[in-house]
Amino acid sequence: MDIDTLVGDLMKAERIPLNKLHQKKQLFEWQRDDYRAMNKLLADLDKFVFDGIFRQATFTKKTVTTSKESAVSVRNISSTSNLSSSIQVHSLAESAYMTSNGSIVKTGETFDPSLTLDSQRSFLAQGFTSNEIRIQSIGKDGVLGEEIPITFEPTKESLNDVINKINNSQAGVVAFFDKATGKFSISAKNTGDIAGGAEINLKGDLLTSALKMDDNNQIAADAVVPTGEQPRGKAGVNASFTINGLKTERSTNTFVINGFEYTLKQITGTGTITVNSLTDEEAIFKSVKDFVDKYNETIGKINSEITEERYRKYQPLSDEEREAMSEKQAEMWDEKAKSGMLRNDSILSSALNKMRTDMYSRVGIGGDGVSDNYDQLAEIGITTSKNYRDGGRLVLDENKLREAIKNDPNAIYKLFTHDSAVKEEQGLARKLRATIDETIKTIEGRAGNSLRTNAQFTLGRNLSAIDSQINRFEDRLIKIEDRYWRQFTAMEKAIQKANSQSAYLMQQFSY
Repeated sequence: MDIDTLVGDLMKAERIPLNKLHQKKQLFEWQRDDYRAMNKLLADLDKFVFDGIFRQATFTKKTVTTSKESAVSVRNISSTSNLSSSIQVHSLAESAYMTSNGSIVKTGETFDPSLTLDSQRSFLAQGFTSNEIRIQSIGKDGVLGEEIPITFEPTKESLNDVINKINNSQAGVVAFFDKATGKFSISAKNTGDIAGGAEINLKGDLLTSALKMDDNNQIAADAVVPTGEQPRGKAGVNASFTINGLKTERSTNTFVINGFEYTLKQITGTGTITVNSLTDEEAIFKSVKDFVDKYNETIGKINSEITEERYRKYQPLSDEEREAMSEKQAEMWDEKAKSGMLRNDSILSSALNKMRTDMYSRVGIGGDGVSDNYDQLAEIGITTSKNYRDGGRLVLDENKLREAIKNDPNAIYKLFTHDSAVKEEQGLARKLRATIDETIKTIEGRAGNSLRTNAQFTLGRNLSAIDSQINRFEDRLIKIEDRYWRQFTAMEKAIQKANSQSAYLMQQFSY
């Protein structure tokens, strides 16, 4: 007997339930992957909304022009109204600095800033005892910052190491040593003048003795120096300017007034720079249109997913079935087998209904800052397709949207983002993002995500249960196959014995 063939054929029949379990597992995995693809689609839409129509900056985009860009540049940060102003620049903001009072190196000696301070002590004109320095400087806000302590180890660290510590600290200064002159320098990172006080304060005898620095930049600036030499210090300077007739100062050359950021570049003296802005209607229009396109693309893909045909006669292929097909045939079969995994899915259908409701609802109530003229999408030229086959696709009337942008871009921003404790009164984008977030969480409860284990979502638990069934069934098949082999082996031995006895009898009868 051909026992191998007999047992193989019998085991094929025995494996039919196991194959069905593998098919069921594959279907669960495909469904899980399709759910996660929908979650990614929704997350992409949510990010697109947040980065676009959810930001006020999207609706405050303006084209700002100045009569002399090389002297003053202006850009809009948060203003919802346009600008028309004049400005004269009297002085630019400058940083304070201070340098050593002469070379820090003994006459005739050479100091190497890359070697340890201890090894170079004898070459310094003046010594030091403390292993700590303290630096205080002007902050970005024009106010003196906190005193920053910096410690160092002379036996292990060089002057270059100390300079790196200073420059990388929160002290707000930049330090360097010039080997050619033997002088040390510190300058403030931030510009501006502190009225009645210094912009840089130093403590620690490494600075005030060995490196020959004054206690602060004001002392250094006031120090008398030999004729022809540069001052060893300078006070910070505020930017001084007159805007629309008002003379004022700022500690930096870049500052914000009424939502516009000004950057002063040159002193204009008595010359006046004019600044004007116009709403960038085209940029706002593009942002809203891009949202409409992205929304339509998203609901289109979800609609196609829940209406996709399910071909139930095309089940996942087993390894044997796949080997019997060509690569193209297997690919076409898989395409049919994967189709319709989320057909008529209740989670996605519910999400689509909520998203449509979010988009078509009215925003806010009277007196809450939302314009009565623009409290629905239709009022800015966005309506629903009349073709029911489009599944709630938005249709854009470009002329009407452009007119609304021209009339009141801030009202459109509020239409999308208005906040309220009552969800029904919230802006359309805010409602939409809440629905997306809720849907994503619901889908994750069913299909999980890459960070969840199978035990944490429904399909994962189903997959784990099937894996357990498969393992038990495979153990059972091993026992069945062993039994078949024992039975057929015993049968073959019995047949061989019977044949032997028959041959013996035939031999006896032949005499």
